[in-house]
This record gives sequence, C-alpha cells and structure tokens, in this order.
Amino acid sequence: QVQLVESGGGLVQPGGSLRLSCAASGFTFSSYGMGWYRQAPGKERELVGGITSGGSTYYAGSVRGRFTISRDNAKNTVYLQIASLKPEDTAVYYCNARGVVLGTKYDYWGQGTQVTVSS
Repeated sequence: QVQLVESGGGLVQPGGSLRLSCAASGFTFSSYGMGWYRQAPGKERELVGGITSGGSTYYAGSVRGRFTISRDNAKNTVYLQIASLKPEDTAVYYCNARGVVLGTKYDYWGQGTQVTVSS
C-alpha cells in the first residue's frame, strides 16, 4: 500500500523556519520524482518545487532562495526546508510522488500538513 505521510507543519512566527518531512512507503522511492505543493485558503494548489530521482532540484520563482528540497533515499523521505517564513506562506503543504513503471505513470499524494505563519 502506497503511503506519503507529511509532518513538521505548525504555527510559526514570520521570519521563522520549518522543515517539513514526507515519509514514503509502498513503492520504489528512489525511482520517483518527488514534489512539494501548497494550497492556501481560497486558492488553487500550486507547485512549490521538486527533486528528481537523480537529485536535481527545481523551484517556483516565488520561493526560490527560501525553500530547499532534499531527499534521503535510505530513509525514503523527502524534505522541504523553509526559511524566512512569510504570512503568505500559510497553506497546506502536500507531498507528491511521480514515476513511470513499465510504461505506466504513477502519481501519489500525501494528506498534507498545515503551515501557519502568524505573529
């Protein structure tokens, strides 16, 4: 059974930092590209960034320089380090896994973790 379980969210003051984790199970984690998305109240889900199976990272322009994505294939976990948090970073953050196995595309989502930035 495939599972993506995010953790590490919470209430943080502006300027603070957080590290979100996404623990994966039920598929070959190292072969999948992993992404982080977020959805703020009343807005569509948007891509924050991601990391390929080879370890290359990419980020949305709005978060580049403050967000860092990494992965630990030995722990089947992907991380999202967020620095200099702003109130507009308040959202539910979702982990995503995408891969192709024997020609079939797979796309998995976690349940999300809430990040609230407020003083």
